[in-house]
Amino acid sequence: MDTNILLENGTNELEILEFTLGDNHYGINVAKIREILSYQPVTPIPNTHECIEGIFMPRDIMITVYDLRKCLGLDTGEAGGLFIITNFNQLNIAFHVDQVIGIHRFSWTEIIKPDSSVNIEDRGISTGVVKLEKKLIVILDFEKIVTDISPETGLKLSDIDKLGERHRCDLPVLISEDSQLLSKLITDCLQKAGYSNLIVTTNGQEAWDKLVELRDKGTVVDDVKCIVTDIEMPLMDGHRLTKLCKSDEQLRDIPLIIFSSLVNDEMRRKGEQLGANAQLSKPEIGELVQTIDRLIGVQNEE
Repeated sequence: MDTNILLENGTNELEILEFTLGDNHYGINVAKIREILSYQPVTPIPNTHECIEGIFMPRDIMITVYDLRKCLGLDTGEAGGLFIITNFNQLNIAFHVDQVIGIHRFSWTEIIKPDSSVNIEDRGISTGVVKLEKKLIVILDFEKIVTDISPETGLKLSDIDKLGERHRCDLPVLISEDSQLLSKLITDCLQKAGYSNLIVTTNGQEAWDKLVELRDKGTVVDDVKCIVTDIEMPLMDGHRLTKLCKSDEQLRDIPLIIFSSLVNDEMRRKGEQLGANAQLSKPEIGELVQTIDRLIGVQNEE
């Protein structure tokens, strides 16, 4: 199946690949997908997590295969199915699913974020739900699925310690991140790195509303010195937020960093076209701190 569907930059749209596990319908952002392959035997690796089926090497690239049924606590299915080959957080991972239904285009405004009653901060693995005709498609948090099994693939928190002693900085930084867990990790890391004045928002729309409020008050240049945004967010994604900021005469000079698991060659080109000042993959939290330092002129040399 061709997953290379190109969206115009900054339109606040995404493509969702719908797939099934038994009678359940799930979704994944097409931007994470490299290709889809028929099931093939894999080589088991001793002493790995029970959700990891093993590895295989299509075209000389080693790929780890996750049994998505086990990851979600579902009953074991029949042999066969498909591998959805993904690339995010600088990792190549195959997710074993039963069937692929098709690709659908949605606006991020149509993505409903599950509330805290079903998406507990440390345990929820859904980033959103979208209604298609009479069924609900649950969009899974593949980054959390992977980091729960392999924590070393997540934010490299030890990188903050490697930065050493740092000065305190009260220059305001606005963060736009929809994951409660990641938002807390990012803010904790930035505070540990000395950034004490953080404006935290949960999606691009909330970030944009805050920026417009400060712009209309005439204080935005003083009240926001840097913007850090994820890409995948309900209501408004990071690319749309970037486009709006860089098209606004009063906001365009505020440094904007895209900090996302989706930063690959294609997404980097999109971010560059929209005017992002820097783009980093989510594991690189230490590099994020150093990039903020550079863009807002903070000196932290020992």
